[in-house]
Amino acid sequence: MFNFFKRNKSNTSKTTEKQVFYDEKNAFVIYFKCSKCGEKFRSYLRKGYDFITDYDTGEYKINKEYIGSKCFNRIHLSATFDRNYKLKEYTLENGEVISKEEWEGKDNVQNKR
Repeated sequence: MFNFFKRNKSNTSKTTEKQVFYDEKNAFVIYFKCSKCGEKFRSYLRKGYDFITDYDTGEYKINKEYIGSKCFNRIHLSATFDRNYKLKEYTLENGEVISKEEWEGKDNVQNKR
């Protein structure tokens, strides 16, 4: 008659997007590259230090700017997380998100410091 335990199949396929933030211990890591020169970046965002707390909504926010060594293009990262550090939305201006595997690729040996 009624099937209360039936799973809604349309909600299970929402994880097709590329992973943006990687959780490592007490920090999030984002990998991206400059849209102008292609320089690759890795940024560690510490949960207790780099996040701004919005006390009205209980959300956490990130606003960071990056400038590389190859060009002077400003890359702006803005992200909003809920109180459990789940990503709600993000924008990356003048940059492009890459995967961890792309960062660890053989063409990026000089950027590992």
